[in-house]
Amino acid sequence: MSIDGKVALITGAGQGIGRGIALRLAKEGAHIALVDIRNDALSAVAHEIEALGARVTTCVADVGDRAQVQAAVDHAEQELGGFDVIVNNAGIAQVQAIAAVTPEEVERIFRINVQGTLWGIQVAAAKFIARGQVGKIINACSIAGHEGFALLGVYSATKFAVRALTQAAAKEYASRKITVNAYCPGVVGTDMWVEIDRRFSDITGAQVGETYRKYVDGIALGRAETAEDVAGLVAYLAGPDSDYMTGQSILIDGGMVYR
Repeated sequence: MSIDGKVALITGAGQGIGRGIALRLAKEGAHIALVDIRNDALSAVAHEIEALGARVTTCVADVGDRAQVQAAVDHAEQELGGFDVIVNNAGIAQVQAIAAVTPEEVERIFRINVQGTLWGIQVAAAKFIARGQVGKIINACSIAGHEGFALLGVYSATKFAVRALTQAAAKEYASRKITVNAYCPGVVGTDMWVEIDRRFSDITGAQVGETYRKYVDGIALGRAETAEDVAGLVAYLAGPDSDYMTGQSILIDGGMVYR
């Protein structure tokens, strides 16, 4: 499963799942380009990767802006001497009833979750083709890309869109031997789920922590997911053992949604 010497760019790498993915790929021998909208978060993760003995570079970028995604990919290639894997991990959650969601909320989440993924796919594929090489595109989907959840309707819509983009891009780029797959986590114990739980509390009146516990109680394997759980799957998708897989959005949720 070695990705030793490969260059991998991870968006949303300053915290949570993105940080976990970056650390795992570094441990597997990859050179890492960290991308996030917050420079302070990038610095901390970069130090962790340097401590592992891996090469690392950072780039501040808003994934909703195609030009900034292009600049990040160019930066990774220039600083690390290649470009082999992109992990379009950046994303935000939104907890809101369909009846109450505003145009501004819809625009913001689609810009980051859908356009951010689209630009990552587009720019990475063009770079692989320009370099005359194969490549791996890995997208962040969700259990909400397989099933719509109450109060997460618009978020679910963005993740269904990511799943569709993953399938369509896999078909379009297969002749170039560029694979496109996605990972679909469930309830991961990160700051994002702290915010989801708080918003459920605001809307439903549930006690803080109650929604999180309810979802975790429904996991067949009996515990919340960790960033490391997700990172293991991403390492597989980034490596040669997944070369014959494309267009798949793989559930890694401990047993929540069954497809």
